[in-house]
Amino acid sequence: MKTNILLAAGALVCAGALAAPPEIRFEAHTIATDLTGGYHVAIADLNGDGKPDIIALAAGLPDLVWFENPGWQRHVIVSGRKDMINLAVGQIHGVPRIILAEGFSMNPAESAGNIWVLRPNGDPREPWEMRQIDRLPTSHRLRAGMFGAGGTIGFVNAPLAGPHSTAPDYRDAIPLALYLYRGGNWQRELIQTGLHGVLHGIFVTDWDGDGREDLLTASFEGIHLFLNTPNGWVKRQISAGDPAPWPKCGSSDVTVVQSRRGRELAAIEPWHGNQVVIYHENQGVWSRQVIDSSLEDGHTIVAADFDGDGDEEVVAGFRKGHSLVLYHADGQGGWTRRVIDDHISATGCALANLNASPHPGLVCIGSATADLVWYDNVTGRK
Repeated sequence: MKTNILLAAGALVCAGALAAPPEIRFEAHTIATDLTGGYHVAIADLNGDGKPDIIALAAGLPDLVWFENPGWQRHVIVSGRKDMINLAVGQIHGVPRIILAEGFSMNPAESAGNIWVLRPNGDPREPWEMRQIDRLPTSHRLRAGMFGAGGTIGFVNAPLAGPHSTAPDYRDAIPLALYLYRGGNWQRELIQTGLHGVLHGIFVTDWDGDGREDLLTASFEGIHLFLNTPNGWVKRQISAGDPAPWPKCGSSDVTVVQSRRGRELAAIEPWHGNQVVIYHENQGVWSRQVIDSSLEDGHTIVAADFDGDGDEEVVAGFRKGHSLVLYHADGQGGWTRRVIDDHISATGCALANLNASPHPGLVCIGSATADLVWYDNVTGRK
C-alpha cells in the first residue's frame, strides 16, 4: 500500500534571502501488517547486493524477520524465540552479525536477558546460526559502533534497570556493557555502573571526533555522555532532564541534531513521556526547550536533514494516539510541527535511504498497529 504525505517545511524567508527549501514530502509504503508487538527496526545490507534491507523485530512473534530490498520478500532469520526486545547489526570480516536480546521482562527478577550472536549459514535467506554469548537481566537496548581500539566494531548492551531493582523506582545500579570480538571469542566489558533507575535510550556518536565512538544515554537521571577515551570510559552529565520527582523525572530517548546553531540534542522526556525537548549548548551550558507536550507515550526519536537545507529535522514517534511527528527548525530556535502519519503506533524508527534518493527517508514499526512502514522521502521529485 502506498500513501502520499505532504509536509510544509515551515521556513520563513525574508526579501533578499536564500530561496526556501522544498516542501518535505514522504510517500508511505506499508511493507507488513502482522508484526504483533512491533518494537524495533534496523537497516543493513544482509545479502551483499548493495541495497539496504530491513530487519524487523516484533516482541509478540517467535520469528525474527528481514525484508529484502527492493521487492520486500520476507525471510526468517531465526524462529522459536520468546520476548525479543532489541537487536543491533554490524559486519565482522565482511560477514553480517546480529546481536539479539530476548527473554525480556520489566521485572528484573523474571528477565532472562539472553544475548545471542546470529550469523548467516551461507545464504542469508535461509535460517541463521545462533550462539549465546551472555545473560544480563532486562537487556533492552543494543547498538553497534566502532568502540574498540583501532576502529573495531563493538556492541553496547544497555539494560533497562539494575538486576536487583523493583518497580516503580528501580533504584539499583545498571550494568552498562560492551561486547567485543577478540581472538575468535566474544568478551563482555563493563562500561560503567553509574546510572540508576530506568535506562531507556542510547545513541552512538563520535562526540569528540577522535575516531572512537562515544555513547549518549537517556535515563531517570537525565542525559549523560560516556566518552570512550584511551584510558577508559568517562561519564559526564549533560542535563537532568525533566525536573519532576522520581520516578517521573529524567529522559527517555535522545539523538544528536546538527543545525546552523551547531550541535544540539533532541529528547523525549520523561520515561515514555509526552515532551519533545531540544537542548542547545551555549558556553558549556545546555538549555532545555520543550517544543511539544501534546502527545502520549513517546518511544522513538531520530534526526536528519530531510529537505537538504543544511538543518536537521527531528522525527518523534508516539505509541498512543498513533502518531509520527516531524519538527522543523527555523534556524533561530523556533520549531514548527507537522504530523507525518496519524495511523501508526510508532515504537521504533530508523533512518533509511532504500532507493538512492537525494534525501533520507524513514522506516518505522508499530506496536499496537503491528505494521512496518517505509516513508520514502520524495522531496523535490516531480
